[in-house]
Amino acid sequence: MDVTVVGSGPNGLAAAIICARAGLKVRVVEGQPTFGGGARTAADPDFPDIRHDMCSAVHPMAIASPFFAEFDLAARGVELAVPGISYANPLPNRPAAIAYHSLDRTCAELDDGRSYRRLFGPLVEHSDGVLGFFLGDKRSLPPDLPTTVRAGLRVLAQGSPAWGMLRGDDARALFTGVGTHAISTMPSPVNSGAGIMLGTVAHTAGWPVPVGGSQAIVDAMLADLRAHGGELVVGEPVTSPPPGVVIYDTAPTALLDIYGSSLPDGYAQSLRRYRFGPGVCKVDFVLSGEIPWRDPRLATSPTVHMGGTRAQMAYSEKEIAAGRHPAWPMTLAALAHVCDPSRIDSAGRRPLWTYAHVPAHSTEDLTETIIGLFEKAAPGFRDLVLASRCVTAAQMSKHNANYVGGDIIVGGATLFAAMVGPTLRWNPWSTPIPQAYLCSAATPPGTAVHGMCGYYAARTVLKREFGLPLPTLAP
Repeated sequence: MDVTVVGSGPNGLAAAIICARAGLKVRVVEGQPTFGGGARTAADPDFPDIRHDMCSAVHPMAIASPFFAEFDLAARGVELAVPGISYANPLPNRPAAIAYHSLDRTCAELDDGRSYRRLFGPLVEHSDGVLGFFLGDKRSLPPDLPTTVRAGLRVLAQGSPAWGMLRGDDARALFTGVGTHAISTMPSPVNSGAGIMLGTVAHTAGWPVPVGGSQAIVDAMLADLRAHGGELVVGEPVTSPPPGVVIYDTAPTALLDIYGSSLPDGYAQSLRRYRFGPGVCKVDFVLSGEIPWRDPRLATSPTVHMGGTRAQMAYSEKEIAAGRHPAWPMTLAALAHVCDPSRIDSAGRRPLWTYAHVPAHSTEDLTETIIGLFEKAAPGFRDLVLASRCVTAAQMSKHNANYVGGDIIVGGATLFAAMVGPTLRWNPWSTPIPQAYLCSAATPPGTAVHGMCGYYAARTVLKREFGLPLPTLAP
């Protein structure tokens, strides 16, 4: 075997596909009983025709990512349904804030769309440059330097007390809700970077839902890997170093257990200092019908940010960082059936995917809290709930070992991690361990289903270990 990939999330599979297509013998080893990491889909135990996405549910990067653009999911039978509304944010005592796929329509419905257009207009016009900036390897000159400067200045402004330059409670809530995907205190460059990147994609490629669930993306990757001779193993946690070249789609700290005393002392100390961030409490619901939103426009939005106003979201993120549970936590909801009617069963039941931000290692079940948030925006919601399944932050690592303490960002929600990686190295996908590499979301460009961490790790491996160029990814 030439290369072993430990972990089968989208980044691990991307690395495996690239190595296999380059002609290498590749084995993927997954500790869980199914492949996919954060992009798995599973049936509800009581309603088997209802399928829940285990972590990620909506995939802005599945269209925008350079890896997936070349891999071409559509040509492989994966349908990414792009909604007319990318995301929305219910607001107390007023209409919701709506981010349409169309920037023009978004600006037209905001209280003051001019400042929102000033923020996103130039970026939407040069979206390739924005993606080059955020998804680039951070070690080469960005392909579009003027757009990089525009995006960088906006990240700095919106990540500072100057974020008040965005006018209107609705526009501020829209931007802040997207920024909270980074799960960090605000304002900061980390959450403003998330807001700028994901907001730009919202008005260009859109925020698509994979028909059939996130597993459809993973299944297409597995099919390609098998077609190129890849070997796939599930249910075997890796506890000692595999022979040969190894690419780890794991939290960096997993190397402490796998290599033990054989780790170089300085690197081991760096890994022990590695810090994970706050967690999430995930609650999957089965609903009997459509949610009775106060604002009917929300009925066509597959993604809903339930965090309230900018002030409420900023307060709750500060509380969570301090280890406290706010009464109104930032909660993200996904309603896949809005784009994908196949997710509704013959009795009209449909899934609702949610997670709420909580302190790391929290054991609290936030099911009632989340139901209460929905009741504020949609009175009568409680009557629709047929079943709920809660995974607390403390339990998250049981179905994905990378999510230590419930941190689905894998410790990457810091400026250092976004720019440098988990430790101070020129090549963040390398390690000082001979023939060992990292490709998880802890490495640049960070979290999301984009495959780019795997892409950069595989590029490094092909060049350093085998002297091979990158292969084509097209079907």
